Amino acid sequence: MSKHPPMPVLSNTVSHWINGQVVSDASARAQDVFNPATGQPTRKVELATLATVDAAVASARAAFPAWSDMPPIRRARIMNNFLALLNERKDELASIITQEHGKVFTDAQGEVMRGIDIVEFACGAPQLLKGDFTDQVSTGIDNWTLRQSLGVVAGITPFNFPCMVPCWMFPVAIACGNTFILKPSERDPSASIFMAELFKEAGLPDGVFNVVQGDKVAVDGLLEHPDVKAISFVGSTPIAQYIYSRGAELGKRVQALGGAKNHMVVMPDADIDQAVDGLIGAAYGSAGERCMAISVAVLVGDVADKIIPKLAERARTLKIKNGMELDAEMGPIVTRQALERIEGYIEIGVKEGATLVVDGRGLKVPGHEQGFFTGGTLFDNVTSEMRIYKEEIFGPVLVCVRAKDFAQAVELINAHEFGNGVSCYTRDGNVAREFGRRIQVGMVGINVPIPVPMAWHGFGGWKKSLFGDMHAYGEEGVRFYTKQKSIMQRWPETIGKGAEFVMPTAK
Repeated sequence: MSKHPPMPVLSNTVSHWINGQVVSDASARAQDVFNPATGQPTRKVELATLATVDAAVASARAAFPAWSDMPPIRRARIMNNFLALLNERKDELASIITQEHGKVFTDAQGEVMRGIDIVEFACGAPQLLKGDFTDQVSTGIDNWTLRQSLGVVAGITPFNFPCMVPCWMFPVAIACGNTFILKPSERDPSASIFMAELFKEAGLPDGVFNVVQGDKVAVDGLLEHPDVKAISFVGSTPIAQYIYSRGAELGKRVQALGGAKNHMVVMPDADIDQAVDGLIGAAYGSAGERCMAISVAVLVGDVADKIIPKLAERARTLKIKNGMELDAEMGPIVTRQALERIEGYIEIGVKEGATLVVDGRGLKVPGHEQGFFTGGTLFDNVTSEMRIYKEEIFGPVLVCVRAKDFAQAVELINAHEFGNGVSCYTRDGNVAREFGRRIQVGMVGINVPIPVPMAWHGFGGWKKSLFGDMHAYGEEGVRFYTKQKSIMQRWPETIGKGAEFVMPTAK
């Protein structure tokens, strides 16, 4: 880790990346991009018009034939060049993320590394794109399958991981022979342009990777465009459901990852200190602005009375400061609006009758009094009927629910509408096995607080946390960004005489 985080110079206006270059539209709407630690705008981002979306799609469409026809090994070599540049410039990218998102620099470094993992996975495209073959599937007939790219595909990504989540999408899509349009969050848009510039330096042909900045106009422009064949989305459940249903109506392939309310079950036999460490990091890391953050602790039996005081002590002593300071444990919230929404949920919890053990509201960080800071908040005696239990707060608020036994804990989690991630802390192998098998959640950790799968396993939840049939990245991502073709052939010497009026069989 760098002793002092690098501070790359960024432009005053964040524009689009189309056909291998920065493209600006002076007539477009623009909005401020803030440094959450200072609360001050640092630059503006242009918001795409439909004309800009059309230009990006046209560029991607024009680049598709040559790129999809390029041998996978040559595409992989360009991806490998990109991988090397990302590794070389990773701290600069992490610094950009911290300046616009607010997460601490060390956490941003971790995000970049998880993105790099998927780029590295995508370098294996020649192996990943291999098909199947059957000799003599019927008399004189051979049959094989191959996977072919879709065409122009798009990704719509959230503010909380401006590097990692786009990397769930575009490296795999591009390695599979597609051309790609990224619509990043307008709250922290600069990372997308930085990656686009590195990709061009790596030798990527113009038009294969494009970036369109914007808001709902850009989203709907991509969703409605007939030349966009597939949409990948990560964000809130209402928008995920909208993207999925509208995309399906228009005949597009869609994977839309939605919201979460991730639980951690702490059994009476768990190592209490390890469970506290897990909860503190998973609930308050990145100020809780993670789709895999633990926001509910399910405390089984008598464990609550042991663990709540320890959680309270740790929550009160979190090192909350500008994320560029290397000893920071938690940074600011991404925007003032998000801060107000989070602190509004705390007030709702109080009114609903939950026990407010630690109140993080109103925190002021010396020297950053205008920053969007709140402290870690801890609730006890939360019930499943409360809004702070049911709804995704997406902030540093940990709610604790008490369960009498393991069965009640499993029933509670399975009844929740979200099924993204879950964890169980226990020393009991049978409990761990039963938990993994019975829980209705897509990603499960046993003594692992945030079970985010590695690049080759794929990411995705269940229930209202995922709309679509395939998870992100990994082999699931390869299947999403390709379509299977089955080819059967035989040659004249093996063809019998006369018309055949019955279904061919393998006789």
